[in-house]
Amino acid sequence: MISYRLGVDDLADMRFASSPLLETATSLWALHEPSAHVVHLPWIRRTQALLADWPDRGLLMALVTPELQWLPDFLTPRTDSPLPKVSDELERVRATPPERAVADVLSAYGGRPLPASLARLCEQPRVLRDRLSAVLASYWELAIEPHWPRMRAVLEADMVHRARLLTRDGAAAVLTGLDPSAEWSNGVLRLRVSSYRLEYDAPVAGRGFWLVPTLFAKHAISPVGDDEPPTVAYPARGIGNLWAATPERAEGALEELIGRARASLLVDLHEPASTVELARVRGVSPSAISQQLATLAANGLVSKARAGRVVLYARTDLGDQLIGRTRSARRPA
Repeated sequence: MISYRLGVDDLADMRFASSPLLETATSLWALHEPSAHVVHLPWIRRTQALLADWPDRGLLMALVTPELQWLPDFLTPRTDSPLPKVSDELERVRATPPERAVADVLSAYGGRPLPASLARLCEQPRVLRDRLSAVLASYWELAIEPHWPRMRAVLEADMVHRARLLTRDGAAAVLTGLDPSAEWSNGVLRLRVSSYRLEYDAPVAGRGFWLVPTLFAKHAISPVGDDEPPTVAYPARGIGNLWAATPERAEGALEELIGRARASLLVDLHEPASTVELARVRGVSPSAISQQLATLAANGLVSKARAGRVVLYARTDLGDQLIGRTRSARRPA
């Protein structure tokens, strides 16, 4: 059980963030056990093919502890901004004290024997840190960076959703909605972690409290330690559509009413999305998408909200009603 005690000021300072390096590291879980991550199978197949002849594949996969599937903590530094750059996160990994890097690897394995590749590196702490940093950076470029725009769009859409929920229903609704394992009562957030035995109870006490959506975690996770801001990573919403190849086709009545392009956009905006992601799926320029979105927004069918550097669009209640009515009009009597 992991327990965080939050005061009024801590709740007021609760923040959301996404982390490209967290996605890079936790994606190894999907490669390690594809059957537990079937929603990511399109990405898994492509990535396995890319890694088939990669010389560092064995060392990369050794970062995932057998059975526990833990990762060395220093490879996923706690966030310090809502939308960090992967280059900044990697720099923090490279700045890890070498002795801590070794300790985190040993801790992740929990007393189990290390693979030979890791055991040799642990004999030279500085070499271990630098080698694993380089492997993770190369893996980011190979497997995650090409897909990062669509991955980031899903993560930021979740952040916008939770921020709206926080404004509308309060912190309790946000915290209890993170994961079925999350419980909130009397100022304490409790996360029931079933995969290993851990009892940790700590006050947030003004250190900051970060909520981080992630694509590859099956349940809420939280690295523990008194020297960094408490952070809870939780499964993001909308993962089911992450690897969809084509947008959903709008129905005829809606196309006749507002045009095919705008109808297709309106159907797709059941979850918030950015102009870049919408344009990528359709193979058109972001400016073309922006023009269509501007028309939909001017007529009250979509709304927009900023999440850091990105503007996300989502369907309004009026847009939902319009889709429902046009679909009803097409159903046979």
